[in-house]
Amino acid sequence: MIYGYVIVAEKNSVARAIASFLGGTSVKRLQVEGVPAYEFYWNNSRSLSIGVSGHILNFDFPKEYNKWNSIDPRQLFFIKPILVTREGAYKYIKALRLLAQKTSTVILALDADVEGEAIAFEVMQIMSQANPSLEFKRAWFSAITRTDILEAFKNFRKPNENLANKAFSRMIVDLTIGASFTRILTLSVEKRNGFLPKGKFLSYGPCQTPVLYLVVKRELERESFKKKKYYVLRVKFESPEGVFTGHATFDDASKANEALRVVKNIGKGIIASSEYVTVNIQPPVPLNTVYLESRGSLFLNLRPKETLAIAETLYANGYISYPRTETTRYPPTLNLKNILSMFSEWENTGWYVKKLLLKGFKPTEGREDDKAHPPIYPTKAASKNEIVRKFGEKAWRVYEYVARHFLATLSEDAIVERQKIIVNIDKLQFQAEGRKVVYLGFYQVYPYSVPQDDPLPYLLRGEEVRVLEAKLEERTTQPPQYLSEAELLALMKKYGIGTDATMQEHIHTNIERKYFIVKNKRLIPTPLGRTLAVSLYETVPELVLPEIRGRMESKLVKIANGEVSPEELVQEMLEEFLSYYDKLTQNIDKVAEKLVEGLKKVYQEENNEASHASAKKKSSMKRRKTTRQRKKI
Repeated sequence: MIYGYVIVAEKNSVARAIASFLGGTSVKRLQVEGVPAYEFYWNNSRSLSIGVSGHILNFDFPKEYNKWNSIDPRQLFFIKPILVTREGAYKYIKALRLLAQKTSTVILALDADVEGEAIAFEVMQIMSQANPSLEFKRAWFSAITRTDILEAFKNFRKPNENLANKAFSRMIVDLTIGASFTRILTLSVEKRNGFLPKGKFLSYGPCQTPVLYLVVKRELERESFKKKKYYVLRVKFESPEGVFTGHATFDDASKANEALRVVKNIGKGIIASSEYVTVNIQPPVPLNTVYLESRGSLFLNLRPKETLAIAETLYANGYISYPRTETTRYPPTLNLKNILSMFSEWENTGWYVKKLLLKGFKPTEGREDDKAHPPIYPTKAASKNEIVRKFGEKAWRVYEYVARHFLATLSEDAIVERQKIIVNIDKLQFQAEGRKVVYLGFYQVYPYSVPQDDPLPYLLRGEEVRVLEAKLEERTTQPPQYLSEAELLALMKKYGIGTDATMQEHIHTNIERKYFIVKNKRLIPTPLGRTLAVSLYETVPELVLPEIRGRMESKLVKIANGEVSPEELVQEMLEEFLSYYDKLTQNIDKVAEKLVEGLKKVYQEENNEASHASAKKKSSMKRRKTTRQRKKI
């Protein structure tokens, strides 16, 4: 069978959607070398669309350099990595090679980002080897909707080699740095009979480890925090307009007790000042990846990795736009009115949407624009039943959030009155603060962080109020909490650690490596993670400081912009980290000894927990057996 066009997408679901939009009722499902594909007529030609599964190729060292015990890790800095087939991806290579011989034109419909462009060049390399005369065209789209797909297939662009080289350069640098430092750390521990279970290793990553450092740094800040006692005198006042509570804070217990005595003796106060100021609370700016992941943690009770995975499923099935984006401003080409109109009957918000359409709207704007994708927005109005039936309850939470966030960005400000009263009793001052929601504005469709009413009575300066109750509370200053995932994502964004699409992966890797755990939405280092971060910081701080990775990412942008050659920049980065490697080897004995102790703590605790669980299970089985015997008697 000869095809006028072969279309290669990044996922099977996207390939299926493209076939449906382009081919209508002519779509026929088949398989090519075990890979699902879709045959249809488009542009007066028999065409076929097929999906791969992310990267097909990956960088690795030649086989002879993957023998950890016989190769000095330092040598890896001087070895050029080669492209190899990713595990499980060979069937895609076979399918692409076969299809390359059945067409003259290939349309690259991979995801519209740096990684997607890299995959496009992998596809080009594989198919060109089978058919050097192929013509390649790039379809660029940010949503799996009929409109977006048809528009992309009318306006092809050339594959962007600079974007792909940015991704490939990062892969080469991260492989070399990660492999060399992982090997020296692991081998140095094994040399000292450090307890490492079979198949386990001590991993280092140029993104992963600075993330660990941020988590450990917060724990160290908690430990160095010096608690102090302080005293809060809370006084309940009564006025003709209502009851309210003011407070005063003291560092000294004797002064606090004296103040309590004065308040009780005098029994009344005078309003020294009262302020009632209305302030506008602006709606959120358009949604990007990091904000979606952090809100998923805060509002939806979902881990960042899970939130993004669900968002990608919704995207691939045409419910939301591309979820990997840094942009927080809608492009002028995006028809916001049409999108808004789709929600005129949606989930109890129809009345609000109709009001926006009638009154008009002006979207909020953030500062970020990656020039590649719009912010995340819903591409279809779907009911809760539809989403839950297809993808589950968690998917509904993510979809609903995306939809409501979009509606909020087109909405009016909320108006809140901030209130403050100061009461004088002799020379003492007591402050009361309140809040009253005057107009809900965007909160009418965005229920995730609605301010709660806590109003004060309206009083004038000079009015007298009566003391109803006075109570002295002893308190202690508290250390900062362990980092939350939302806070960590914000710090990663600040320092430029990873991309919007990979940040959650670096968090997940640390958890898999037993470097920190998640408990009550807080990230707590294990003894091993803490030892690794602290030891590296004390020896070669550049290996963990987040600013170093941020600097690397800013340099990689120059490749995408065509300002530097990939080869020169890769060489520059590797030379920098080679100097860090040599510095570490000079102190590796001291670092390894500390890591051995950290490993013992982590895996001994794990073994103890396993033993406890096993004993508990045996005890339970014994009790059930005894119960059955008694019943027989």
